[in-house]
Amino acid sequence: MGLHVVIADDIAACYIDGKDRRVICTIDGHLQMHAAIMFMHDLKFIMISKVKLKSLSKDIGQQITIHLIKDASEYRMEFLDEMYEVFDTDPTAFDYFKALTIGKQRTLLYMIGNIKNADTRIRKSLIIADHLTVNKGKIDYKMLNEGFKNKSKFI
Repeated sequence: MGLHVVIADDIAACYIDGKDRRVICTIDGHLQMHAAIMFMHDLKFIMISKVKLKSLSKDIGQQITIHLIKDASEYRMEFLDEMYEVFDTDPTAFDYFKALTIGKQRTLLYMIGNIKNADTRIRKSLIIADHLTVNKGKIDYKMLNEGFKNKSKFI
């Protein structure tokens, strides 16, 4: 669970282009993260995980400063080097990845992006590439999670 930071309507409007609501947030001048401006009723906000908040040495309720820029990256999310390297060695898996919807691409990138250890990111990237190839570009999240649990021990 995380928390939300309310964004004023006039500020949010500067970053929303149709369905594209992706931004890059810089928090307190040093933590950078890809995010989406979310909606609930008339409220616009950005979610921040407790882990990210803790990395800022902040508690819920303390003031933070957020700088927003429009996310113009290809996938609207960070594409880590480890995943590029895996896809570089498996162009078929990368073709399947590129054929996915942007939402599914971001889900897979998010799965890898939340891992702190580079070796674990590589292992899980290999599992994703294998999953895409074996399933001809279809994602079965239950099967993928089982692959993470089982194959991570052996790769």
